[in-house]
Amino acid sequence: MCGIWAVFGSDENVSVQCNASHMITHRGPDAFRIENIHHFQNCCLGFHRLFILDDLRGMQPMRLYTYPHTYLIYNGEIYNHKALAKEFDMMLSTEVDGESIIHLYQTHGPVAMAEQLDGEFAFCILDTANRKVILGRDTFGIKPLFRFCTKEGFLAVCSEAKGLFGLSHSQNDAELQIESLPPGHVEVYDLDIEGHASLSQRVCFNKAGQIPKYQLALPTEAYTNNVKENVAMLIERAVEKRLMAERRVGCLLSGGLDSSLVTALVVKLSKKLGLTYPIQTFSIGMEGSPDLKAAKKVANFLGTEHHEILMTPEEGLQAIEDTIRHLESYDVTTVRASVGMFLLSKYIHDNTDTVVILSGEGADEVAQGYIYFHQAPSAQAAHEESVRLMEDLHLYDVLRADKATAAWGLEIRVPFLDHQFTSYYLSLDPEIRQPKQGIEKHLIRSSFDGSGLLPNEILWRPKEAFSDGVSSVEKSWFEIIQDDCNEKISKKELDSAPSVYPHNPPRTREALYFRKLFEKHYPGKGYWIPYFWMPSWSETNDPSARTLKHYKQ
Repeated sequence: MCGIWAVFGSDENVSVQCNASHMITHRGPDAFRIENIHHFQNCCLGFHRLFILDDLRGMQPMRLYTYPHTYLIYNGEIYNHKALAKEFDMMLSTEVDGESIIHLYQTHGPVAMAEQLDGEFAFCILDTANRKVILGRDTFGIKPLFRFCTKEGFLAVCSEAKGLFGLSHSQNDAELQIESLPPGHVEVYDLDIEGHASLSQRVCFNKAGQIPKYQLALPTEAYTNNVKENVAMLIERAVEKRLMAERRVGCLLSGGLDSSLVTALVVKLSKKLGLTYPIQTFSIGMEGSPDLKAAKKVANFLGTEHHEILMTPEEGLQAIEDTIRHLESYDVTTVRASVGMFLLSKYIHDNTDTVVILSGEGADEVAQGYIYFHQAPSAQAAHEESVRLMEDLHLYDVLRADKATAAWGLEIRVPFLDHQFTSYYLSLDPEIRQPKQGIEKHLIRSSFDGSGLLPNEILWRPKEAFSDGVSSVEKSWFEIIQDDCNEKISKKELDSAPSVYPHNPPRTREALYFRKLFEKHYPGKGYWIPYFWMPSWSETNDPSARTLKHYKQ
């Protein structure tokens, strides 16, 4: 996890504009570098580094002596970089995974290069020889990337939208169309002699929910005739590749299936890989939280160095504004679920040396884990809903996971969004991917049944949404927020909200409170969220799982 920032074709003082890059210092606390490109007018590249691999040679912008006209800044990890080096006979000069991006760009071009990458990434390439800028983002948008390009040709790029405010003098920030690069896309910009940019190509190299074009599938002989064996094998391999790090690795552990399974595999594989430190696990919740109870049971079973953080209602309420500022979102579900992760990440940063953390995000979208999937009218409808969720992940759960952890200089990795696993899983008959016997993610659970990785009571524990799991049984976190908002937002203010915010008009005092905090930091940017996340096929006015009729107490 790092932070990247760049401007091209600026008519203003570039050195002054570079101050904006410090808005994302939290993403890379280990080092910072800003570089004006010599003999290339009005261009500047900035990089905030979180050291994960090759401490000595991993600083960016990266340039290779073999390709001196190509500059690279990127955020993320390329898990197949060693395999790519062998397959394409690369002469590597560092241990940095991103070096393969430069080699592939030079030999295969921007789109074919992106199609070969197995990982979580967002990159910006400056090719001074051909006067081009190339932007790219991974299939699921796990790593964020924002940009805008004015009609005058001023292009600005950043890992977070907040780093782009105050840059353009042709428009004020409220009018400026700051947008995220769509996941699975590559954009190519041409630069004129003065460095002004114009979009010349946008290509979708891979769409969420589709089998990737590139050859990432395992050899046929690696698969068995047993679907459950294949599922278990692919999930384990997804976890193993995400242990690639020279910094300490830990796990977020809620006690639910997804995080517990990831943690169990990390513990198993850490012994295989010879990691010399105990795996740390981290849980957060209020007094009486079902997550805390389940997570402690998992930690004791696995023998991890467990950290349990108690969150008071007051601490949670006080953290809402900072959480929204870092999230750059006002979606009700996202904000609710992010507060606990935001505070937990702060604890990890302040009290431990763990930097890389694995988490269970993505499993609910890929494997139909949300409770409302029990109400799907058909297997095909459930499959289509799963694909829709995966396409929009970058706006909700993946956004939450990245920004709530990046706020405190941590890198999160999400094995359930591995290309090999998602490609195989989505190719299976929709009928066997539906909830079975009243249990969501039945296929994944049964794939590990009898493995001994987890106690059965955890492996088959019913779904608990994260924002609900941190709550006490007596009073849910969302009810605490709503009670607070009832005092802060009047009925008159709520009644006038649709005229003040015609896009995604707030329907509740909680939604209006979140929107006001968002607009305080990002005025006029409500369009960043296309709609409020809500469960499908369910009669509810609130996204909390605890409001659903089929919620399991």
